[in-house]
Amino acid sequence: MQEISTALELNNDYETVGQGRLASLYSVTDLAASSIGAVASSIANLTVDLGLAPLRPLVHVHQRLASLWFAQSIYPVDWEMPPIWDAVAGDYQTRDGWIRLHTNLPHHCKAALCVLEVDAIRDKVKTAVETWHRDELETEIVKMGGVAAAMRSRNEWRAHPQGQAVAREPLISWGDVRHSQMRSWPASRARPLNGLRVLDLTRVLAGPVATRTLAGFGADVLRIDPPGWDEANVVPDITLGKRCSFLQLNQPADRKIFENLLANADLLIHGYRPDALAGLGYSEEARLDISPSLIEISLDAYGWTGPWSKRRGFDSLVQMSCGIADAGMHWANRDHPTPLPVQALDHATGYLMAAAAVRAVGMAANGEGLRNARLSLARTAELLVAYPQSLEGKLDKLPSPDDFLKSKEQTPWGQAHRLKPAVYVEGAPMEWRRAACELGTSLPQWL
Repeated sequence: MQEISTALELNNDYETVGQGRLASLYSVTDLAASSIGAVASSIANLTVDLGLAPLRPLVHVHQRLASLWFAQSIYPVDWEMPPIWDAVAGDYQTRDGWIRLHTNLPHHCKAALCVLEVDAIRDKVKTAVETWHRDELETEIVKMGGVAAAMRSRNEWRAHPQGQAVAREPLISWGDVRHSQMRSWPASRARPLNGLRVLDLTRVLAGPVATRTLAGFGADVLRIDPPGWDEANVVPDITLGKRCSFLQLNQPADRKIFENLLANADLLIHGYRPDALAGLGYSEEARLDISPSLIEISLDAYGWTGPWSKRRGFDSLVQMSCGIADAGMHWANRDHPTPLPVQALDHATGYLMAAAAVRAVGMAANGEGLRNARLSLARTAELLVAYPQSLEGKLDKLPSPDDFLKSKEQTPWGQAHRLKPAVYVEGAPMEWRRAACELGTSLPQWL
């Protein structure tokens, strides 16, 4: 993956093992292996940067396991995960095409229903959507504070001002060098990120994947959410290895706690849209005043430039906007949108964020200064479609986990199997020493 190698300024030197590929027009399995491999390569390089290993460790990536991690990492034994989607979310036919409504969050659902002037009954939503033009409905829902995406072809996306803006952006956009020093952390050969403090302000799904990955190599990840927030359908999967706390950032006492956490953090990982943190009183300048040695890794949905740079979005919506769902429909000879078999944009972007974080730490350790990095789901989509397209069968089915499950893990919801790691870094195995947890169950303080 030359583009990742160039963007991260490292050599992704690893061996790919394992069989089995996800069925898709696009090379999703290659994206999974390469993005996870980018993290492992960054870790291998970091052990040399820190003087923990005299030679660069060997790295293996298991492509079948990588594909499985792109779907889910946890397999409940005596309980079930909640449904991924609510009753209204999904694809609907308009007068001139398709649109996807993303209504999992109550305020997003309310916005869509307000525009459509119906109750949260799927048949009523379907009937109402049929009276709209796709672009007009998309625009009105976004204006109302909701999230939706009209299905566009690849040609339509390339011609769209946002598609053109995203195409000009680098896969990983590095900020200017700041000449400051990071706090030292108790790294070890086996746990290169041991004691590295990661303040996690991310939500579904790319950001949590990034921070879960850093926890797998020893980072102290503390996730912060507002009181009462929940993501029940993904929390058992993505809180592995983390601690999770509640803070209300419009309350003076909680703001003081947050600022203390920020001042002592090494990495800030967030998925806020541009200027969103500033709206809470924490502009980029304010964050640097609080924590001059902080490294930030951030993402958004539709890119950091262009008319949609502040638009809310999710993986499933970006797939609709950028032509992936349309191309999949034609490839599979179907009459409805056909997205990727997994939320590959989320997962790949998450692993690339983790790789960028490790690379940034390595540059700082080498005395090269501090640099922030930004990524987006839409730009990762451009990376995926640049791969050679698949000529394989059209079975839209994940490979079975088979023998890839570890022993049982005790979670707050019940016992579950967890997938084995998809990467092996010689001398620095990826492992999580904390089971998944519920949100808000830890004190907001560093270990």
